[in-house]
Amino acid sequence: MEWIQSISEAINYIEENLTEELSVEQIAKEVHISPFYFQKGFSMLCGYTVSEYIRLRRLALAGSELISTDRKIIDIALKYGYDSPDSFTKAFTRFHGVTPTTVRKNGAIIKSFAPLKISFTLKGGFTMDYKIVEKEAFTVIGASRKFPYENAKQDVPKFWAEHYRTGGGSTVCGVYGINIDESMSGGEFEYLIADEYREGAEVPKGFVTKTIPALTWAIFPCRGKMPESMQEVNQKIFSEWLPNCKDYEFAAGYCVELYDDASSYPNGVQDENYYTEIWIPVKKK
Repeated sequence: MEWIQSISEAINYIEENLTEELSVEQIAKEVHISPFYFQKGFSMLCGYTVSEYIRLRRLALAGSELISTDRKIIDIALKYGYDSPDSFTKAFTRFHGVTPTTVRKNGAIIKSFAPLKISFTLKGGFTMDYKIVEKEAFTVIGASRKFPYENAKQDVPKFWAEHYRTGGGSTVCGVYGINIDESMSGGEFEYLIADEYREGAEVPKGFVTKTIPALTWAIFPCRGKMPESMQEVNQKIFSEWLPNCKDYEFAAGYCVELYDDASSYPNGVQDENYYTEIWIPVKKK
């Protein structure tokens, strides 16, 4: 349970420092987790990115303070990390549905967003298929783009759609989706839509090659409609497999998604038997 305990401690640290500057790197350091896996684990366990959670908690507290005190709106905005009334008003209105001025003048209804609490409950046994495989280094060719973790859940699917819409699928069909954060800084990552690269083959303009180092991988099969099947397995990796794994821990800033040929299934990626894999680099504890 060390992983879940660390995430719980991170939430407590965030709550104690909501009016201070907070970064993923700083929070991860406080709870002794690499920023890379802190970002991924927090999002999988909690349903929010770290930055999103901090922003929503601050806006909820700002709303509460707005109706319970006489502090100036600009002072409340500055307290919760907004440098200008305009940026605060836009963020506040998106969250609460009303402007700060309306709340102050008319006592409008605002939204609450309670702090997360991670509880340890006994759910019974679970089964999860996986295998440990040692793989030599391999090289891929792909379309590459860097993303901040904050909006990755929305931006990466758009990248895939753009890749196929602009004809990239004729060069790289997308056997792999590869997440690379070699420094494990947790700020941004490189994402590749990739295929295996044949040594000596021409690399068309707009594409890159990347060598994935030799690593030991925990490989988790996923079967079912996309993206639900892969999301479910990802959730289990962080909420069930990782906290209960006594032998292995994460080893490097890589995650690999492997996709079967969708044309081999009657309903493509929406087929109930569609097959994918998630690869996580691991090492012995």
